[in-house]
Amino acid sequence: MEQVKGVVKHIVLAKFKEGVAEEEIEKHIKEYANLCNLIEHMKSFEWGTDVSIENLHQGFTHIFETTFLTLEDRSAYVAHPAHVKFGTAFLHIAEKIVVIDYVPRPEQ
Repeated sequence: MEQVKGVVKHIVLAKFKEGVAEEEIEKHIKEYANLCNLIEHMKSFEWGTDVSIENLHQGFTHIFETTFLTLEDRSAYVAHPAHVKFGTAFLHIAEKIVVIDYVPRPEQ
């Protein structure tokens, strides 16, 4: 397998369970962002909510993006106890999530 070079983007799309209070979602977002202080492999974290006019979101309202320098850093993050603990709590309020990791490629 060809070795992948470049940063790794970890994307999470979240659809929250009906009835979950906005305050609860905000609490989890703050905890997600705080993982940057607990897991050295995380180089950046950004998040936002859907603003598309195409109405193709399928109920996914939030997107989270984490950047890592290498695939190994991403793997260390996934296995890190702080991430595992956060992920378990996050899954209790999420109805559905989609996770995609990719290495950005320049235009050809």
